[in-house]
Amino acid sequence: MTTKNPAIGTMKESSLHRSLKFEYSGWEGHTETLAGSYVCDGRTKKGELIEVQTGSFGPLKEKAKKLTIKNKLRIIHPIIAQKFIELYSVEGALLHKRKSPKKGSIWDLFNALIYAPELPLLKNLAIELAVVDVMEKRVDDGKGSWRRKGVSIADHAISARHGSVLLKSQKDYLKFIPFIKNEQFTVKEFGGKAGIGTDLARKTLYVLGKMGLVEKTGKQGRAFVYRRKPTALP
Repeated sequence: MTTKNPAIGTMKESSLHRSLKFEYSGWEGHTETLAGSYVCDGRTKKGELIEVQTGSFGPLKEKAKKLTIKNKLRIIHPIIAQKFIELYSVEGALLHKRKSPKKGSIWDLFNALIYAPELPLLKNLAIELAVVDVMEKRVDDGKGSWRRKGVSIADHAISARHGSVLLKSQKDYLKFIPFIKNEQFTVKEFGGKAGIGTDLARKTLYVLGKMGLVEKTGKQGRAFVYRRKPTALP
């Protein structure tokens, strides 16, 4: 594994981001590599570009469109199944460790896609969900968010891997529609069947609609009614 320029794109990089960047670029690939006018997290031995995106996909919209004209691009998006939190003093002493009550799932993808809902339709683009447990290191330095009472987040590191989900084509996203042909449903019914909250269900249906996989068919009271788009059926 080689790095084209270790100074490019590595400022404030978390251990989580760095680990995935090196893993998916491969030992014979490169990290922090140029592709046209862009710097990518990596490039595999076979030439596939790698971008690790831990947050919203919005910032990748234009970059991905241009990169996929001539290249294959794989976006690696970590799904945090379980988070553990370690709190340290400024001097580096471990004060306590706990498990976060919040758990993630592959449905969290749609929180990231909401600002780039048509990104999965790009030719030559694949999205891979890397399901991981993460250790979040915090420091009680008084410089962090008021919500954390001044505690800063210093790093995120992978503590366990739970496999991955590869999404290469529009058809791969049909697994996110838990209804059969011609079955109609509301946002609330979708969320109930998928096991997710109403807000995330609404975001998911918005993205799937932009991808041409679901459509609105009318209203049930104040709630919109949806169905899997007939042209999207396998």
